[in-house]
Amino acid sequence: MCAHNPPCPTAMAPDREAARPVAHRPEQGWSLLCNGVLVFEDTGELLPDGRIVAPQWPLALGRLRWGTSARGGRSRS
Repeated sequence: MCAHNPPCPTAMAPDREAARPVAHRPEQGWSLLCNGVLVFEDTGELLPDGRIVAPQWPLALGRLRWGTSARGGRSRS
């Protein structure tokens, strides 16, 4: 599918997100790469064979704790 020189990574390569975008729709939150991978802004992916790659969230998000702010409301700490 890719005609770039050097060729972009294939859809099955671990670095598939390094392929060049051929369509970009920021208002809809996705980009189509030249290797056929559909990349979503939440880091999820749809591969050309229909397989889904779940979003990859940073580990720090799971470590957020909630406390009480000086105003009595809830705040992250």
